[in-house]
Amino acid sequence: MAQQITYDKAYDTVAREDFPAMLEVPRYGRRTNAFDGIISATHDHFWDPLDTNYIDYDVPFDMSKTPIMPLDTVVELRSAVGDRLDDGQKIGLANDVMHWSVSNLLHGEQGALSLSASLCHILLDPGAQEYAANQAREEARHVAGFTRYIAKRWGEPLPVGNTISAVLTDLVTTEEVYKKIVGMQMLIEGIAMGSFATLNAKTNDPVLRRLVQLVMSDEAFHHRFGRIWAAKTIRHLSPDEHKKVEDWSAQLFQMLLFNLINAEQKQVIYAKYGLDWQWVRDAMKEVFTDEDRRANLKESTNIFRVLIKTLLHAGIITPRTAPLYAVWVDMKELEAEGDGIPGDIVAEEMLVVLREINAKRRRIGSKDVVAAAS
Repeated sequence: MAQQITYDKAYDTVAREDFPAMLEVPRYGRRTNAFDGIISATHDHFWDPLDTNYIDYDVPFDMSKTPIMPLDTVVELRSAVGDRLDDGQKIGLANDVMHWSVSNLLHGEQGALSLSASLCHILLDPGAQEYAANQAREEARHVAGFTRYIAKRWGEPLPVGNTISAVLTDLVTTEEVYKKIVGMQMLIEGIAMGSFATLNAKTNDPVLRRLVQLVMSDEAFHHRFGRIWAAKTIRHLSPDEHKKVEDWSAQLFQMLLFNLINAEQKQVIYAKYGLDWQWVRDAMKEVFTDEDRRANLKESTNIFRVLIKTLLHAGIITPRTAPLYAVWVDMKELEAEGDGIPGDIVAEEMLVVLREINAKRRRIGSKDVVAAAS
């Protein structure tokens, strides 16, 4: 078992194979109240991906005529690639790019499901364990929701990209819990919230908008779990421990920034249009420079801006590594924004909707019980 970095008993862990530790009598009485708020809120943001009261996947959407995302959001079409395609092919390519993107969101949700389930095996505190179990249930409905959406639009998901596969495998299988919490609960969940916020704001597909709004109502709480860890842990780290967490986070950031989305991983899409992926890569490099990357990072929903913001407000970034991030964003500006992340407002708005739906369902259920009894 790897040595853990934790300064709060709520995050104490045992080896995965040490189930007898879970049966020790004193463990049951050591429950923290740190997660009670987000556990109790589980009832407020419940939704069922298979119930049309929450989401109807059969709302019409003609992908042959309408791109799921506006064409100007597709980097490929802002390059010489667009010159080789007619209008119908542009819409087709844009929707195929979304097929790849949504498939990787699905793979990310599967990673989050497996990771939260893995935490159930090792967290000693019953409160932390219950939260992880709740999150596993919520991630499972995200997997079901995105699977059903993809089935309606394309039939089946595309294979996972190499980068996201490597990152998720590392986070799910690692024995170092700080990597699970910082990597998944803070960074991957933060990136997801940025992605969902962008989709919510720009998509032409009402079904996708509804789906990401529902998912955001859960993800806002998952991200909060990581922020609680940071608040209870980061300020207590020794210099060596902080350096370890900080350097690993910086390494993960750079890996994601330069490799999360690239032409090589999407070559299965380009072949459909007779495009060589290496040519597409070079065409995109001509129109998407480091300056373009910096410009994109000025948008509040940019996933990498969200990632840096999460690390900064968690106290993980220090003056030692700040210059690495300052190449891309204005760190003072980011610090002044506060620790809220894109999607928080949408999540709060969706909570109101879900409370109404769930209250109505409870009223109907109570009437059915009374009718059955009489």
